[in-house]
Amino acid sequence: MTAELAPGTAAGVGAEREASAVVTSQRNAPLRRRSGRIGTIPSRANRVFTVRAPAMALLRSPLPVWMALFTNVLAFSGLPTLLPIPTTVGQLVTQGALILAFLFALLANPRGVIRPNLFLILLSLLAVVALMVSIHNQFMLGSTFRACRLIGFVSILWLLTPWWGRADFPLLRAHITCLRIVICTVLIGAVLAPGAAFSYEGRLSGALWPIPPTQVAHYAAVLLGCTVVLWFGGAVRGRTALLTLIGSGAALVGAHTRTALVAMVVSLVVAGASMFVGHARVRRTTAFLVILGVVAATFFAPLIVTWLWRGQSLEEATQLTGRTKVWTEILGLQRPWLEHLFGSGLSNKSFNGLPIDSNWLAVYLDQGWFGLAIDVALLLILIGLAVTHQRGLRRALALFLVSYCLAASITETGLGDASPYLLELTVAASLLAAPILRGRR
Repeated sequence: MTAELAPGTAAGVGAEREASAVVTSQRNAPLRRRSGRIGTIPSRANRVFTVRAPAMALLRSPLPVWMALFTNVLAFSGLPTLLPIPTTVGQLVTQGALILAFLFALLANPRGVIRPNLFLILLSLLAVVALMVSIHNQFMLGSTFRACRLIGFVSILWLLTPWWGRADFPLLRAHITCLRIVICTVLIGAVLAPGAAFSYEGRLSGALWPIPPTQVAHYAAVLLGCTVVLWFGGAVRGRTALLTLIGSGAALVGAHTRTALVAMVVSLVVAGASMFVGHARVRRTTAFLVILGVVAATFFAPLIVTWLWRGQSLEEATQLTGRTKVWTEILGLQRPWLEHLFGSGLSNKSFNGLPIDSNWLAVYLDQGWFGLAIDVALLLILIGLAVTHQRGLRRALALFLVSYCLAASITETGLGDASPYLLELTVAASLLAAPILRGRR
């Protein structure tokens, strides 16, 4: 036990003085803190460091790199917008974003660390051969520029490989962030300038940035599907998922594109099937959707058929809006055997002034049988990795992205050039990559 000190003794007087000194110091503490004598408030240098720390952390992450890459492949069409954007300015923004992406990649990965993988090796081989062939193209300048752009695009993807296989899905989160921003701009443009937003045959397009309806539907379908799969796995909150589904669903319906809708449904079935056994939420949602589909088909069948028919005649529908005519001409094209093997160089994915609208025929025309073999190998590698991967959210997300790209490639282009489809395949590859095992220091 501690003895109490009497106030009259010498020890008591000393104790009273010490207590008085403590009280006085406590009273004067705020004044000292204000005057900067006590370092409880950070100095100006510390405050600057505190502000700069989040910015440096952002630059060290893959998000700025991915946003610049996404801007580089963002479609720029001649559709009317709320504020007219000159074609030169639009091309400068999209093409200049690749240089910005490279600079961001060097900031995020200053040592140039890469993870060897077969996916990017095959993609690099495709880009190098495309450059070798494009030099001999009839339109050498444009074809060579596209090939150099593809090489730069793949080089940046190599610098992002240190983030592959991580448990927090950094590339997927970056891709979803970009998709949300694009869909928000499309919906805001539809509110501010509905005339410009629905100027293309009554289908929703970008009114702030001229994004064609097919690309709007693509972005909306991928965002909606990824959100559903993440919700299946419990990785996203219900309120966030609901708001995302409402926005992306409205954009998908407004864009009125059948390819994106069919590809999304097929991909969700594949991803849901991979999670059906281990996730009760998937089973409950599947049962609900089956009942909802039966009710919708019973009461709204004429409306659904009219929406899918899109005012086309039977001949137009069977010809896939004129696509089969272009495809027939490409298949009947006579070329030297070397062009059959390696193609004629990267083009703008058109034939005789008409869009090809088929990845496989566009790759055959530009990169020949060699390009087709590389594309098939890329898809087979990802499918094989997904099938052999353990069940869970990673596998389901990868299967959704790969299935979507495979289904959409029938009437869309992009697997043989820098495009959003190539970004999505890269995200799928990063989800299926093995995690980095850090040794003990």
